[in-house]
Amino acid sequence: MKQRSFWKELPILIGIALILALVIKTFFVQAFSIPSGSMENTLRIGDRVLVDKFTPWFGAEPERGDVVVFQDPGGWLNDEPTQQSSNSFVRSLQDVLGFIGLMPSANEKDLIKRVIAVGGDTVECQGAGPVKVNGLALNEPYIFPGNTPCGDKPFGPVKVPDGRIWVMGDHRGDSLDSRFHQDQPGGGTVPVGNVIGRAFVVAWPISDWSTLPVPDTFDQKGLAAAMPFAPPAAGAAAALPVVWWLRRSRR
Repeated sequence: MKQRSFWKELPILIGIALILALVIKTFFVQAFSIPSGSMENTLRIGDRVLVDKFTPWFGAEPERGDVVVFQDPGGWLNDEPTQQSSNSFVRSLQDVLGFIGLMPSANEKDLIKRVIAVGGDTVECQGAGPVKVNGLALNEPYIFPGNTPCGDKPFGPVKVPDGRIWVMGDHRGDSLDSRFHQDQPGGGTVPVGNVIGRAFVVAWPISDWSTLPVPDTFDQKGLAAAMPFAPPAAGAAAALPVVWWLRRSRR
């Protein structure tokens, strides 16, 4: 049988690679760029993080301490301009690579924060802090040096509705998070359905490479009556080993 030449096979190989990249972005992992200092020093401006989009397909919900990427619940970004190159070729290339997930999209309108409380929790921060969840104080070593736990916005107590989360940036003095949106629908909380996934590693630049585990403070006994993880029956048997491994990697 006559073999095809490499140059004839190359477009097919490229097409397969692009389809695989698109599938991975849609269902498994996606890259996001950090646009602001709201999560410093955990995440710095320009860092690229990889986000696990797989486990939510099987019913897993955000947990306290997770760093999550989520869609704007409405009004959080206040129509901030997107960061696009002035060069039309570079802009087009960025759009294509962003669409298939090989680089962050220039049109992203998503946010990244840390989950502090989940549905059913009561969260508050009075005076200089600490932040309390269900009456237990959080020791937050990840807070930006020099910041207080409440920043300049004490709040609460707030009862987080079921199906929603309360999020805060690690840089409490430079994060317009749940504290600043209590006058909007949801009282500053974010619908779980808006969560795209959990950031689990800083992938770029290499000098900032690190994993993003859940801090020990969220493991303390009696912190909350957390709802047990219960994936839907369909596909649960196949999903449990993967979800178990991913959840262990948070610790």
